[in-house]
Amino acid sequence: MPDSPAPATLQEDDVAAIDRLRTAYADLRGELSKVIVGQDAVIEQLAICLFARGHALLMGVPGLAKTLLVSRLAETMSLSFSRIQFTPDLMPMDITGTEILQDTGTGRREFEFAKGPVFANIVLADEINRAPSKTQAAMLEAMQEHRVTVAGHSFDLHPPFFVLATQNPIEQEGTYPLPEAQLDRFMFMIGVDYPSREEELEIARTTTGETPPRLKSILTGEEVIRFQQLVRRVPVPDHIYQLAVDLVRRTRPDEGESPDWLKPLIGWGAGPRAVQYLILGARARAALQGSYMVRQEDLVEIASPVLRHRLIKTFTAESEGITARSVIARLVEEITKEG
Repeated sequence: MPDSPAPATLQEDDVAAIDRLRTAYADLRGELSKVIVGQDAVIEQLAICLFARGHALLMGVPGLAKTLLVSRLAETMSLSFSRIQFTPDLMPMDITGTEILQDTGTGRREFEFAKGPVFANIVLADEINRAPSKTQAAMLEAMQEHRVTVAGHSFDLHPPFFVLATQNPIEQEGTYPLPEAQLDRFMFMIGVDYPSREEELEIARTTTGETPPRLKSILTGEEVIRFQQLVRRVPVPDHIYQLAVDLVRRTRPDEGESPDWLKPLIGWGAGPRAVQYLILGARARAALQGSYMVRQEDLVEIASPVLRHRLIKTFTAESEGITARSVIARLVEEITKEG
């Protein structure tokens, strides 16, 4: 690639803040390791989403400690946590809350808003695809607008606000697949895989004995917000912007930049929001790693979770067992070799 203009440099206070964030992140991982075995990549991707002000969709079979991980993450950050179990009969008011007629004690009655479980800093939407579309739409407004609307009145959700939704990739009977517009609102799709044999042995040893310990609080909500603001000031070299745009454009089979081998495999590619999330995710990862500037490796590491749910495969790809992960890995390999 051609020489790119030098990005803006960080102020001295921001350099010190990145050092504090790196230390806090190491402490956070240390605390989580007391109750979570393995899943290092999942923890890093969750942290990237949180500090980039994104939302994450966790994909994994039952029993992989997804709920435990999210609740303990909230505990290490002194953030409020709520869990919503999505079911076919779940209504929007079960998420947002509703107005209740209350006696004021003066002989009059007035409606009072009772907040629903979405009014928390970290919300776990368990099996989000089991709820009907109108309930998913209420969740979508909360994710996108950081507010809910009930009976014509809007109520703001206080920051930091972070939605983690789960989907079971195996059982699809009785589910309502998420529309592409809602999938696109999730910054990452995080694959939660089976543990290794050694990790599974450790799980058996550590989780079948005494009650797990309470975790120490590492960050407050105010500190999380300040670090979220810091992440957006991490300098990005121009060639990283170009790399993000080129990568996303190559996922679109109708674009001239798209390679010939991809065209029969992908029906629709990623949109501009993917470029935004690639840059934000790379900024957050660089800060968590203690880097004062975004590097190519930061973009490469987050390419798969950003893009995998934004590529719509063709029947040819489905029939041949080709995954979105493998398509993204090949695209990344080709584009980085060119650079």
